Amino acid sequence: MTVVTWIVRLLVVVLLTAFAIKNAEIVTLKTFLGYQWQTPLVLALLAFFVGGVVIGLLGLLGTVFRLKREIAQLKRSHEQELAAKASLATSMLNPIPPQI
Repeated sequence: MTVVTWIVRLLVVVLLTAFAIKNAEIVTLKTFLGYQWQTPLVLALLAFFVGGVVIGLLGLLGTVFRLKREIAQLKRSHEQELAAKASLATSMLNPIPPQI
C-alpha cells in the first residue's frame, strides 16, 4: 500500500510541476484601490488557493470548538454515571449490618 501511495504522490508532484512550468507567464492583478501586483500566474493561483483554505478553516473553528465542548460535557456526565454505579455496587456488596 505504501508503494501505491508514493506513486500517487510522485504523480501529483510531476503534474503540479508541469502545470507550474506551463503557467509561468507574468500576470497583472489589479485591485480596487489602484494597486497592481505582477507575479507569475502559478504563484497567483497558489496564493488564492491558500487564502481559500485559510478562510474555510476559519469557518470551521466554531463547529470544532462546539464539538470539543460537547465531548467534554459527555465525558464528565459519563464519569459521574460510572461513579454513581460504582458507589451503588459497593453499597450492595457491603450491606450495613443491622443495629441491635
